[in-house]
Amino acid sequence: MEITNKGSGEKGIKGIWNSYLKLPVFLFCALYTAATIINSIIYLIQGIKEDPSGNWHELDRAVLVLILVLAFALIRYIRIKNYWLKVLIVYVPVMLLVFLYVFLRGLTDELASSAYRDVFINVTAGFVIVAVTVFVISVIRKKKGKKNER
Repeated sequence: MEITNKGSGEKGIKGIWNSYLKLPVFLFCALYTAATIINSIIYLIQGIKEDPSGNWHELDRAVLVLILVLAFALIRYIRIKNYWLKVLIVYVPVMLLVFLYVFLRGLTDELASSAYRDVFINVTAGFVIVAVTVFVISVIRKKKGKKNER
């Protein structure tokens, strides 16, 4: 069985990388780095020189960013004509996955009383940014495609 990228004619792993993985991997690295730097700046402004949650906090951030990148990939690659219906269909399992992760983390360590609310707000905000970004990119691509047809 051979997987072919219809758009570029590339076959195999290289086609899969270029078509489906390259952008999400880049996005994960960029978002994780940005979130870590912003978090560090906020802590330093508050006078906290070290992350009080330590390594678990870094791993939690990585898992949540990975879930958001998964949401991005699902929104981008699942084919449903109504974009906002597709976003809603992706949002529900993404939030369930996030809540499951928070629940499992609660089994390993005591969480803040606002953990579910905090993760809901943060992931929903990230999800909205991802959904709007994908929407804007698709609108721009459609306009460029129409422009090239002329």
